[in-house]
Amino acid sequence: MATLHFENLRGRAVTRDPREEHRASTPLELFFDLTFVVAVGRVADAYQHELAIGETARGVIYGGLMFFGIWWAWMNFTWFASAHDADDVPYRLLTFVQIAGALVFAAGVTRAVEDRWFVACVAGYVIMRVGLILSWLRVARDEPTSRTRALRYAALIAAVQVLWVGMLALPTDAQLWVFLLLGAAELGIPVIAERALPEPPFHAEHIEERYGLFTIILLGESVLSAAAGFQDAVDDGGLTGGLLAVGLGSLLIAFAAWWLYFDNPGHLAPTPRVAFRWGYGHIVVFGSLAAIGGGLHLAASSQGHDSEIDARTAALAVALAVAGYLVGLAVLLRIVGDRVSGTRIWPKLAGAAAAAALGAVADVPVTVVGCGLVLAGLAASMVVVHEPPGGADSGRRSLESADER
Repeated sequence: MATLHFENLRGRAVTRDPREEHRASTPLELFFDLTFVVAVGRVADAYQHELAIGETARGVIYGGLMFFGIWWAWMNFTWFASAHDADDVPYRLLTFVQIAGALVFAAGVTRAVEDRWFVACVAGYVIMRVGLILSWLRVARDEPTSRTRALRYAALIAAVQVLWVGMLALPTDAQLWVFLLLGAAELGIPVIAERALPEPPFHAEHIEERYGLFTIILLGESVLSAAAGFQDAVDDGGLTGGLLAVGLGSLLIAFAAWWLYFDNPGHLAPTPRVAFRWGYGHIVVFGSLAAIGGGLHLAASSQGHDSEIDARTAALAVALAVAGYLVGLAVLLRIVGDRVSGTRIWPKLAGAAAAAALGAVADVPVTVVGCGLVLAGLAASMVVVHEPPGGADSGRRSLESADER
């Protein structure tokens, strides 16, 4: 006869062992990531639409702000789960709350970018943060060694959410500056809260995998955006040589960008010493990948017969996003200890300059193909040029030696 176990509804928060073997992303984390595909896709669509109608500054500024909100919510869940994934009923339900908030946020992205109407996005963001606050309160209740840290997180996050809601009462022109201030406050919360422990309790390999999965999501959005723009142009004027070049160049950009990230020493699991900088530094990589998707959509759409998209805007949208991606990889490598003069960094900076130059002078097909070749050339150089292990490897070795001590 079946018995009822209502105690399962209460559950208990845990602190995971940061040295746990074979730690991998859970099905719930993968589902969580898939919901963020929707939000990232909405941002990319809104961004490229603003560029297409000539509102470049609005697209860059407000598209960037919306992406920041998505990235930061994903970041907070990811690092919390790495340390405290209990996989019990309350944990799953609170994750569902954050998923619901992400979808509400996504629904408001278009109006936020086009009309500067932030009500839906703030509502979705607050829902996500409520789920996280309750998760931290569970940790404070059940894990004495992390109680101070968890209460700091809960209190600071709650305080900032009150300010986000208050921002909605301000005039539209003032909201941008308040948004920037509150974004900076959000970034400071983990820095303050984690001081309660000697080092942040995360699982390094798990975090590495989670960041890799988000990178794949963004690369997938780039392919999807390029395909949507390609379809628009085909419907408008059929398949042309320029459109075919953009399509092939888009695939080359996506594949070479994947290669550079996943064969890059900057993709090593972060050590406690560089965890914050490594995690935050990825905003340059992630934001650039999202911008590449929007840029490729714009580039493909510009090849339509009746397209009114400015060709220079489309070329620069791709080129500057690719340049930003390479700079982001260089930043990660510098964070983990590589030298700027080393062969892992300076070629990426040179490639970023070459991509930006292409966007400034070349037409759209040449820019897209040229940027793809720049990325492919850098990927090829990683295969044939072997620099002696540098800062990244030594950072991992220092963690291992610390463990042994």
